Amino acid sequence: MATDTASPAASRHSFHHPSLSQWQSISILAGAAIMLSLAMGMRQSLGLFMQPVTKDIGISAADFAFALAIQNIVWGVSQPFAGALVDKFGTRFIAFFGGLLYAGALILTAYASAAWMVTLGSGLMIGVALACTTSGIAAKIAAKVVRPERRSLAFGLVSAAGSIGTFFCAPLAQSVIQTSGWQMAMFAFVALAAAMLPAALMGGKADKVPLDAMPGAAETMRSTLAEARRHGGYIVMAAAFFVCGLQLVFLTTHLPTFLADCGADPMLGAQALAVIGAFNVFGSWLFGWLGDRYHKPMLLGLIYLIRSAAIAVYFMTPVSQFSTLVFAAVMGTLWLGVIPLVNGLVAQIFGIRYLATLTGIAFFSHQVGSFLGAWAGGVIYDSLGSYTLAWQLAAGIGAAAGVMQLFMNTRPTERVLAAQRAAVAAE
Repeated sequence: MATDTASPAASRHSFHHPSLSQWQSISILAGAAIMLSLAMGMRQSLGLFMQPVTKDIGISAADFAFALAIQNIVWGVSQPFAGALVDKFGTRFIAFFGGLLYAGALILTAYASAAWMVTLGSGLMIGVALACTTSGIAAKIAAKVVRPERRSLAFGLVSAAGSIGTFFCAPLAQSVIQTSGWQMAMFAFVALAAAMLPAALMGGKADKVPLDAMPGAAETMRSTLAEARRHGGYIVMAAAFFVCGLQLVFLTTHLPTFLADCGADPMLGAQALAVIGAFNVFGSWLFGWLGDRYHKPMLLGLIYLIRSAAIAVYFMTPVSQFSTLVFAAVMGTLWLGVIPLVNGLVAQIFGIRYLATLTGIAFFSHQVGSFLGAWAGGVIYDSLGSYTLAWQLAAGIGAAAGVMQLFMNTRPTERVLAAQRAAVAAE
């Protein structure tokens, strides 16, 4: 890797890691961002397939929702293991494998003729693929190629890319569904999955960036996990992350069906998802920037509280195109803003050696919530004929999570504090 030749004073104010040139840092972050953008964009657009798939192959809304619920729980279960592999062996080949698996899953779903095939393809296989290509892996790449004091911003920039994918994937899918059918829309997604492969290889160049050594006893996976188990703030943050998953996946899975029940134009669901994606580009950057400057738990708490209030207001008022797009804009601004804050807190408390593993464990909690948001939303809808109880639960527990998050403990571990003291003494 080329070494930046800037002066020490200039280097202290730069964005990228000292072992990288500015161009190398940008290209690596771009690879991670493109991979994350495509993976998340397709995943967040799958709710658009619910009505055409269920009508065409004769399965229920609960069957389709169950497949997406399986996707989310498998993603959550797989993420800690994918993170551990990344922390041990690097990101490049794990991410490349994830891209291949994603493409295979979409092909299987396109040929589905029964519920089990949808569950295997869009559920199990995409769940594992997401663990290998999304936020946990992208966060590890970003953490390695930027300076510690700029990590929250880097996390925010990469997270913003996850929304750019939704901005064009949702309208693309809906347009192809309307003109050529849902199977052709799935094959359009296969082409996007193929584009993830070179992006994974480009982002994987972060594996060559060295980690800064910590003073004291050697850091191991076991010792880091023991620190996390004893840290009350980490546990609170992981518990609140459950609510994040529940709220977001409930909306991406069920908002199109809710709008159809209200008599809205079918394109409005895709437009709402696109607006969420567009505003999340700004929101992810905003909360990453704020996270480098202000108290991260306060920002996280505000995200949960405002998001819950927005859900309650939207579902309690008459639905229109205007109200839906305003709601989508508010939710988009708050959508993935949690990611740079959570990643930043984990790096702040524990360091980045096992960042992918620790964020992966917290993400499991997120995905348990995602499972319930997708599946329970479908069950409530099939049982009661409306989403009223579902949105009430999503808003209520979101408010409780926001209050919890405001008061979490953010003290770094003794190992990280010792490293910080050593760094100050060396200056």
